[in-house]
Amino acid sequence: MEGWRYGWITMGVVVLGVAIMTAALLRNDPLEKGMTPLGSQADSLHATVGSQDNSTGKPKWIMVHLGLIYALFGATYVVYATFIVTTLVDEHGFSEQVAGNFWAVVGALSIFSGPLFGWLSDRLGRRTGMLTVFILFTLAYGLVGMHLPAAWLYASIALYGIAVWSVPTIMAAAVGDYLGPARAARAFGFITLFFGMGQIIGPALAGFLADVSGTFRIAFGMCAAATLTAVILTFFLPPHTIK
Repeated sequence: MEGWRYGWITMGVVVLGVAIMTAALLRNDPLEKGMTPLGSQADSLHATVGSQDNSTGKPKWIMVHLGLIYALFGATYVVYATFIVTTLVDEHGFSEQVAGNFWAVVGALSIFSGPLFGWLSDRLGRRTGMLTVFILFTLAYGLVGMHLPAAWLYASIALYGIAVWSVPTIMAAAVGDYLGPARAARAFGFITLFFGMGQIIGPALAGFLADVSGTFRIAFGMCAAATLTAVILTFFLPPHTIK
């Protein structure tokens, strides 16, 4: 039990160190350091285009659209992260050590998820990148939700691990595409509110369904349905207005 305490203390020290470096090194605007952004002329044009689009109300609704997609991600990824080890142990007969090893595999694969799908979205577009990710999530949740042989569980864990941190990366780029660099940070903060609400609702609903049914299979099925809904919402994203 002491190991967990040391682990949390270590994480707290690391986060505190990052906070101190952030306070010392980061600024809200390059002008605070007497600098201008790289490609500032193009960025000014982007900001102007975004301001013009705002008169039609389009960016506002695009942010809500992205926010709903982000909320579905927040509601589902955290259910898997919270309950997959318990599910493997209680419903599939894995030992705690083996289930923990699977979770370590998720951690290792997740290192590549952001760069991989960020690159993919740069090459093929934000919509294609997110469509790919949410299809992978749907498969990962669906494989756990069905009573299948262990090999399919391995596939689920691999799919989840390779995709898990890709959505925040693509979302950060997407808001810049739609609103331009000048308003990207504020817009990302706005859609993160949706993400946070999803993180609150998802585990609570999954836990309730597990208490009622005695299994997490229904909760994972719900997650698969939610990410399939995200696939549909992503498909109907309009082409971004800022080139």
